[in-house]
Amino acid sequence: MAEPMTAQSAQPAFDIAEFRRALGAFVTGVTVVTTIQPDGSPRGFTANSFTSVSLDPPLILVCIAKTASSYAVFSQTGRFAVSVLAEDQQQVSGVFASKAADKFAQVPWSARKTGAPVMDGAAASFDCTTHEVVDAGDHIILIGRVVDVVQTSSTPLGYCRGAYVNFSLSQDALAAAGVRAKVGAILEHRDGLVLIDTPEGVALPTGVKLEPASDAASLRGVLAKLGLRAHLDFLFAVFEDGSGKGPSEHIYYRGRVIHNGSPWLDSSIRIVPLSQIPWDELSDDAVRSMLERYVRERKQDAFGIYVGDSEAGTVQPLALAH
Repeated sequence: MAEPMTAQSAQPAFDIAEFRRALGAFVTGVTVVTTIQPDGSPRGFTANSFTSVSLDPPLILVCIAKTASSYAVFSQTGRFAVSVLAEDQQQVSGVFASKAADKFAQVPWSARKTGAPVMDGAAASFDCTTHEVVDAGDHIILIGRVVDVVQTSSTPLGYCRGAYVNFSLSQDALAAAGVRAKVGAILEHRDGLVLIDTPEGVALPTGVKLEPASDAASLRGVLAKLGLRAHLDFLFAVFEDGSGKGPSEHIYYRGRVIHNGSPWLDSSIRIVPLSQIPWDELSDDAVRSMLERYVRERKQDAFGIYVGDSEAGTVQPLALAH
């Protein structure tokens, strides 16, 4: 006779990958955590697991994985610093997220009271002595007592859902676009990408501005008319179209459809898996190029922001924070 199922064995297996994705919904800053090793050389890594603990005494913490190469050094250190990166320091984040041997030779830094390095140009920095090291599962919690702090007016660099967040670029792009803009969205549904059938071919949902939903010509208005409830995550591309066939400024966000069980209100909506995008049906060459980049970056789960025109531009590669 089979053993009766216990309450513990009846529990479904915990989905670690889903847990990580859920944690990614929390927007964080990006920091570089540093110390001086016993031999006098600097050591550091990129982290977004940073938070305040106490005002009196002034305490902050960072979490370090026990599998991290820096674990042994930071678990024993008596001093460390945390630099909150500014939005123009993505390159600094990438350096300290890499396995480069000469990280500190690639970025400007200085030392303050404890001697631990702090990044020049950071939005803020906290120089600490080690207050306590707490064991916490597969991580340790490194709690520091702040002995020196520096803060500036720089906008901090953000991080969410596997990508950097530039808090000012989206607003700046919309403000600069003027009246002849095309504002669109690359929206993911659980079954694929949202495309729209038009007389000219397949296209992305677009409007002439972002808000409000009450304006049928805005992107929000277009989505409302289509019956699509969507969350726009981050800016994905800003470029100029020199063809003279339409709006000169193009602004595209990436986002996702919010599932509410309601049917689509418009038959023109087509949900297409990323591997089955009908490239030859896309009516705009610049949009085709942008979507090709989206598919590449989506496979790597690491996004950049394209800024340029329909012919040429730059993409800042993104390194995942640890």
